[in-house]
Amino acid sequence: MKTLKILSALLCYPHADMQAALGEMAEVLEAERLPPVRERRALLAFMDRLAATDLMDLQERYVASFDRGRALSLHLFEHVHGESRDRGQAMVDLLEIYRRHGFEN
Repeated sequence: MKTLKILSALLCYPHADMQAALGEMAEVLEAERLPPVRERRALLAFMDRLAATDLMDLQERYVASFDRGRALSLHLFEHVHGESRDRGQAMVDLLEIYRRHGFEN
């Protein structure tokens, strides 16, 4: 199931390799057809915008959206645990759940 890896890659900090692979990612999304049509079309349109945008601009937007505040942070437990020690243990526990269900890095 490559679709989940693609969704994960689209949430990562933009880099040249990711941008170069967008066409291949789009082909996989179309072949696997996991997201419903409406969501798949939105993803493909988003990927078209990523491909057409300068990499430095993408990186700047990413930092402005996800790294400059807690409201849109992609760190799963920051909203719940903030900077407490509980956050680290929660991340370790989640990683173990992923591994038990066959999801490796």
